[in-house]
Amino acid sequence: MPTVQECDVLVVGGGPAGSTIAALLAREGRHVVLLEKAHHPRFHIGESLLPGNVELFEKLGVREQVEKIGMPKFGIEFVPPDLDYCSYVDFSEGWDPSKDSAWQVRRSELDELLFRNAATLGALTLEGAKVREIDFDDSGATVQAVLDDGANRTWRTRFVVDASGRDTVLASKFKSKKKNPDHNSTALFGHFRNARRLEGRREGNISICWFEHGWFWFIPLADGTTSVGAVCWAYYLKARDKPLKDYFFDTIALCPELHDRLKDATLVDDAVHATGNFAYSSTHATGDRYLMVGDAFTFIDPMFSSGVFLAMQSAFDGAKLVQTALDRPAELTAARQALEERMRVGPRDYSWFIYRVTNPTIRDMFMHPQNIFNVKQGLMSLLAADIHQEGPRYRRSLLMFKVVYYFVSLLNFRRTYAGWKRHRFNIRDMGMLRGETIMKADGAEAPR
Repeated sequence: MPTVQECDVLVVGGGPAGSTIAALLAREGRHVVLLEKAHHPRFHIGESLLPGNVELFEKLGVREQVEKIGMPKFGIEFVPPDLDYCSYVDFSEGWDPSKDSAWQVRRSELDELLFRNAATLGALTLEGAKVREIDFDDSGATVQAVLDDGANRTWRTRFVVDASGRDTVLASKFKSKKKNPDHNSTALFGHFRNARRLEGRREGNISICWFEHGWFWFIPLADGTTSVGAVCWAYYLKARDKPLKDYFFDTIALCPELHDRLKDATLVDDAVHATGNFAYSSTHATGDRYLMVGDAFTFIDPMFSSGVFLAMQSAFDGAKLVQTALDRPAELTAARQALEERMRVGPRDYSWFIYRVTNPTIRDMFMHPQNIFNVKQGLMSLLAADIHQEGPRYRRSLLMFKVVYYFVSLLNFRRTYAGWKRHRFNIRDMGMLRGETIMKADGAEAPR
């Protein structure tokens, strides 16, 4: 093989963002190389998809494959800590009733499916290839990677797409990664068998359960297992004084409804995982010869299951930018500006809700969803990932939701202020779990 291989586009990272953009560009006849440091199937959290993903799967030609591995999901259940009832919302209540469902999936299966699809469409895919260096010049970039067997490989490429997830290869290189000061959490999670689920059509719905130190997810999967995780403020995990498994079960006990659903369940492989969950974004997503997509550009709290959608949507949008950079460089400046603005829409919309979700006003609005000024339709369109609608109705209804929120907050000023103070206390930087770690139930770090 030649010492230096050439390609049009080199993609770093074989997750949903990287595999999607590699597939799209290869389908257009580009010579694409897709590098993934691990080997599929590999474990990853983020198992809940949104209706907005369905259209993207259709465009990739993999909808039927995803449907075969997925658990149908039609909406969301909200479980409060201080009420004796739960609230249910359906995606079909948004502005576009046709965006009424999605799936819960094992990410190991979904990610491998998308990665193999990129290869089918013509991308050269390579697993066990960790990128060590990317050097840019006036005509492209030189990318160096090391393989599992220690061999070094070098590519000469016209364009680089960073889809490395929370490794943030380019954002780290450019020192453009900025931690979000409004969010600082950690997550504990595991998979259970024989958990009690909702009945009928709601069986596959995600449940979001609030508790004193954060919130839980409850995600039923098609193989009969259920993913359960606690997203906690950093101080809570910092206070852990016992093995991770015991601490996780103690945390579950703080949510009576969830505890009851798991009373007859067993923990799969006796494994509990922990991960840092620090929100961040890069100061920019694009350059003349590079692009950052998915978590390589920005990461937000996973409360509304937006991660895979934002990753894939950024890949679809980014593929157009890459074509412009390669074929019509004179148009690149305007294209970059437009993409920079578009890629911030989703994270901004979701983050406004996520960073206020511990405030009693938002919680009340979720538990008592009313459609005054069409605010419920706007909220459900957001939760369904129908965020790039043409026309003003979505933006107007989302704006009215915020107006109602601020109005109610002012009427309950003391409660609002107390919630704000609690949030500021909770997001203190505890100096722990920087980056992603995974631990077994005995507390020892486990290999990825």
